[in-house]
Amino acid sequence: MIEIKNLTKSFGSLTAVNNLSFSIPEGQILGFLGPNGAGKSTTMKMIAGFLTPTSGSVSVCGFDVESQAIEAKRCIGYLPEGAPGYGEMTPLQFLNFIADVRELSGSHRKEQLDTVVGRLHLDQVLHQSIDTLSKGYRRRVGLAQALLHDPKVLILDEPTDGLDPNQKHEVRELIGHLARDKIVIVSTHILEEVDAVCDRAIIIARGKVLADATPAELEAKSQYHNAVKLAIEELDAAVEAVSRIPEVMKVEVERESGRLIAIPRAGHNPFTAITKVVQENGWSVDELSMERGRLDEVFRQITQGSETGEVRS
Repeated sequence: MIEIKNLTKSFGSLTAVNNLSFSIPEGQILGFLGPNGAGKSTTMKMIAGFLTPTSGSVSVCGFDVESQAIEAKRCIGYLPEGAPGYGEMTPLQFLNFIADVRELSGSHRKEQLDTVVGRLHLDQVLHQSIDTLSKGYRRRVGLAQALLHDPKVLILDEPTDGLDPNQKHEVRELIGHLARDKIVIVSTHILEEVDAVCDRAIIIARGKVLADATPAELEAKSQYHNAVKLAIEELDAAVEAVSRIPEVMKVEVERESGRLIAIPRAGHNPFTAITKVVQENGWSVDELSMERGRLDEVFRQITQGSETGEVRS
């Protein structure tokens, strides 16, 4: 488990992290979200032991990150923002260097090197200098070094930054697989990533926790939770009919796609009523689906006003 208690970090008059407290159990993937400058990377660096807190404490797997730094860091795999490495080294040289630092040896060392090279598909660039690699490959090398010693805790700052859609999918699947017996913290700006891989999300702004919930719980706060999408040729007639349904608060129209979105009143689900209206009118439907909610909308609602210090829930 990771235990964070009253964690604060100040740089002169700037308080980047302000009295954060939360815990993360084994097997959980935590999405760490916030606008630019919210304190995400600073918090990750303190958990990893890269920065010393101004006050408060962090323990990783029972080890205090300050007073038992070596023991704590043995438990941690850390991918910093930007995935810094030694540009003159090849990925193979760099990973062997990390293996030395992590005191890996013998058959276990070879097995771990083969595993991360295979998982991150680095075979083709193993002997190419890191500074000549694409951003995506450099990111994969950074992720490989974080995984090399099979840590109990993975701290990943923007893990899919620079990757193409196929690579992002592969990394997200890898994260989901790894989390069975690990703690994974993923700091990201990509809200779909939270929805795809995380089972808990913490949203911070100005160094403070504004929300701590599952992605589904956050989606339920969206006005689009249980909203119904209807693509139909008889769009104007459908808009008029759906607008009269008591469970519908308002209807948004997308003319280009020939689709309407029926936004429900709080606590209501208009899907059955809309389906009934469609059947009664004998309309031919191209799409009829229900939304879970929109994380981007909830994110904006929660963080709105954070730049001025105002917190909205």
